[in-house]
Amino acid sequence: MHNRPALLATAALMLGLAGCGETAKLPVGSGYGPHPILPEPNKTLIPTVNIAKATGWPEGTKPHAAPGLRVEAFAGDLDHPRWLHVLPNGDVLVAESDAPPKPEGNQGLRGWVMKKAMARAGSGGESANRITLLRDSDGDGVAEQRTVLLEGLNSPFGMALLDDWLYVANTDALLRFPYEQGATRIDAPGEKVVDLPGGPINHHWTKNVIASRDGARLYVTSGSNSNVGENGMAAEENRAAILEVDPQNKTLRLFASGLRNPNGLAWQPDSGQLWTTVNERDEIGSDLVPDYMTSVQDGGFYGWPYSYFGQHLDKRAKPPRPDLVAKAIVPDYALGAHTSSMGLAFYEGELLPERYRNGAFIGQHGSWNRKPRSGYKVVFVPFRDGRPDGAPEDILTGFVSADEKALGRPVGVAVDSTGALLVADDVGDIIWRVTPHTD
Repeated sequence: MHNRPALLATAALMLGLAGCGETAKLPVGSGYGPHPILPEPNKTLIPTVNIAKATGWPEGTKPHAAPGLRVEAFAGDLDHPRWLHVLPNGDVLVAESDAPPKPEGNQGLRGWVMKKAMARAGSGGESANRITLLRDSDGDGVAEQRTVLLEGLNSPFGMALLDDWLYVANTDALLRFPYEQGATRIDAPGEKVVDLPGGPINHHWTKNVIASRDGARLYVTSGSNSNVGENGMAAEENRAAILEVDPQNKTLRLFASGLRNPNGLAWQPDSGQLWTTVNERDEIGSDLVPDYMTSVQDGGFYGWPYSYFGQHLDKRAKPPRPDLVAKAIVPDYALGAHTSSMGLAFYEGELLPERYRNGAFIGQHGSWNRKPRSGYKVVFVPFRDGRPDGAPEDILTGFVSADEKALGRPVGVAVDSTGALLVADDVGDIIWRVTPHTD
C-alpha cells in the first residue's frame, strides 16, 4: 500500500508541472563564481517542478546573440541532437540521441509522473541512435551535405577521434569504429573497448568521451544512478565519476569521483588540465545546489552524495561518510543552481574576438527544479592563466518565450574549423552557429 507522504509527493509532482513548489530567495547570479552563496537547504514535501513546455522555434525565429555576435542555423530538422564533435577535415558529427529504455528507472506513480515531465521538456521519445555527419563544403556557414555516419547505436553521446579510430560512448559501452578522413558512412561493426555502467535503472544515461593530448588514454563521464544515493551505493559503482580508459589494453579505472552528473569534458589550453561540467543534486530548494565546472584531479573526490561544494553536508545521504567529506574538493567555479550546465568548449579559434581566447563556452540545458527557471542559454566564462577570471557573460539567450515556452534547449557546444561556435539545440532540433557580427 502507498503511504500518504509518497502519494502527496507524487501528486505534487503532477501539480508541479504547472510550477508549484517553493520559490528561490536569491537571484540565480548568486550561485555563480568561485564563491557562490549557499543558503540552508530547503527540502519540502512538495518539490518544485517548473518545466518550460517544449515547443520548438516558430518559423523565422532564433536565439538572441550577445552584442558583437550573430547566430544562424548551421543545420536543422535533426532528431534530438545532443552532442557535437568536429573532425580534423571540418566535418561536424552530431549525436542524435535520447534516453534508453529504463525498466527499473521509471517505476511506480512517481516514475510515471517524471516520464511525463521529461516529455514536457522535449525528451523521453524513441532515440534515433545515430551519428550524423554534416559538411559545409562551400564555406557559407550552412551544412549542405548530410549523411548518416553510424546507426543502430545505443543512446550514443560523446565522440572522439584517435589513431584512425572513431570512439563513440554508448550509454552502456565505449565502442570504436575504423575511420578514414573524408568518410561519410561507416558500415564496419563497432568494436567494444570497455563496458560502461548502464543497467536497468540508468538514471543519468549520457556518457561523454575525450582523448588525452598524447593519445595514450581516454576519459569517460559517468553520471550517478540516483539523485543523492537513494538507490543504494552498490548501484553507484563507477558512477558519479570520470573513468580513465586504456584503449590498447581495453581496461578502465576510476579517475575522479563524487561528481554527480559530469557531462562536458575539455582540456584547458593554458594549464593543460582536464575540466568538466557537472549537474548537481536536486530537491533541497531552488537556490541549491549550484552546478559547476572544475578542473579534475586524478584520485580527486568532489563530495557527491555526502556533501556539496566542499564540506557542505547533505543529510539525506545515508549512512554518512565523514571520512570522504573531509577530503571533498571544492569545485573551481559555480554555474548557477539547477542550470543543467552540460556543454563545455574552451575557445582556441581566431574568428571570434580576442577576449574569448582560452575561455569557456558552456551550454546550459535549463532547470526543472527551480522557480523561477534558470539556464536555457549559452554562457561564456573568461579565463586567465588557466583559471576562471570574471563573471559569466550571456552568449545566446531567448530560448524561453515570453509565454514561458521552451523554443529550444542548448546542450553540446563545439568550435568548428573556422573558429565559429556551434551549439546543439535538442528541442529546436537545430545546430546553431555563432560568428562575429559583421554589419
